[in-house]
Amino acid sequence: MSPAVKYTLGRLGLFVVVLALLLPVPLNFLIKVMVALVASAGFSFFLLAKWRNEMAEQLGAAADRRRAEKERLRAALAGDEAAAAAGDRAGGATGGGAAGGSTAGGVASGTTAGGAAGGTAGGAPAGNRARSVDAAEQTGTDSSGGGRATESKPDGK
Repeated sequence: MSPAVKYTLGRLGLFVVVLALLLPVPLNFLIKVMVALVASAGFSFFLLAKWRNEMAEQLGAAADRRRAEKERLRAALAGDEAAAAAGDRAGGATGGGAAGGSTAGGVASGTTAGGAAGGTAGGAPAGNRARSVDAAEQTGTDSSGGGRATESKPDGK
């Protein structure tokens, strides 16, 4: 079972137990729920520390994987063929070089993929990434979503 699921179920279980213990107490139900929330949070800090740490490690590892994949994709879009080939899941990377743009496994096939001179690669547009790159070309922004394009496309469009 996933550490996040274990921790979440543990928190819910503690809340239910504390609320069940407070039911015989003569207080308003909403006050019982609020007390149960606060008490279960305090108990979980101590009782579920191991599961919380496991969940934090799992989330940290996932964040590191996403960060590495993002860096690899940015490098591939910038024209780094080694980065494109290192994480290519669909086959070999096409296009490339400083003047021709780069496609990372067909992610942006047929569109400008952020090469130094804004070149294009052959093929048909594939998926949402291709549409977002097309939209970036029309607005004059680069495919990373931030800055302005620094050079024009060779075909004059």
